[in-house]
Amino acid sequence: MAKFRKNHQRKGFGLSMGKVLLFAVVLIGGLVFCFKGIQTLLPTSDYGDPYIKETAVEERFYIPGNSNGQIIHKRHFSLSYVEKYEQAEWVAYDLTIHELNSPKVKREKRFRPDYDVSTRSAFHRDYSRSGYTRGHLAPAADMAFDSIAMKESFYMSNISPQTRPFNNGIWRELEEQVRDWGRKYQQVYVVTGPLFDDIKGQIGQNRVTVPSSFFKVILDLKEPESKGIAFVIPHERSDRHLKEYAISIDQLEKMTGFDFFKDLMTPILETKLESSFNLDLWTFNDQRYQLRVDKWNHQ
Repeated sequence: MAKFRKNHQRKGFGLSMGKVLLFAVVLIGGLVFCFKGIQTLLPTSDYGDPYIKETAVEERFYIPGNSNGQIIHKRHFSLSYVEKYEQAEWVAYDLTIHELNSPKVKREKRFRPDYDVSTRSAFHRDYSRSGYTRGHLAPAADMAFDSIAMKESFYMSNISPQTRPFNNGIWRELEEQVRDWGRKYQQVYVVTGPLFDDIKGQIGQNRVTVPSSFFKVILDLKEPESKGIAFVIPHERSDRHLKEYAISIDQLEKMTGFDFFKDLMTPILETKLESSFNLDLWTFNDQRYQLRVDKWNHQ
């Protein structure tokens, strides 16, 4: 075989070492050029961070079980939309320190109907002149690290009717508190939704149900102090401390029928973290609480 190759070289069919190296350089350069061309077509955030990617659907283990609605996966959160109430029964996502510390994209201004909802979502006009604000379930501030996630947080499938004193008061405080925990604990899993035990009526042509209260579940799996906690807050102005609304995840599961984080943890860890909660493991911002009582509740 060696002799065969030598004869080919002698007849002009072979390549010199210099030509081989030149061919390799050209080939590699072409591949790099093509890769960069393809890369420019890939979606990135407004500030050009190609490393923030949505969680694959099959890896969204934080999604609650026993849901009643249509499950829809957005780029950075998932939800279960219930036609009866014209809103999501829960919205779920994980929140990381990287996302929270990333440059913030411009806040979206326009609320849009969600055409991923097979029965059609509520519309912006359903809330107009109703006396209720368009309250985000997945907060826009939690999605501010990515332009697509920000826009998707303004879909009406992520919106629920909230009174202004509630939305701008204790609910705002809880949302900001969760972001503090996301930074402190590196990553937290969040599930938020409305409750309809004693509904406050309906609004708009699509008859959007006004919830009686709202819940939020927070799970921190970082060892050695992994922990979970839930909150159920009446849909009204409040001067009470957030701690007074804390309950265990198991208690909330009994209220809602959902099975939170059923695919995220082993049964042993799930029992441990959901059966009880320890307020000493969760740091609360008392200055923000006072700001809410003194100012936010009166805006």
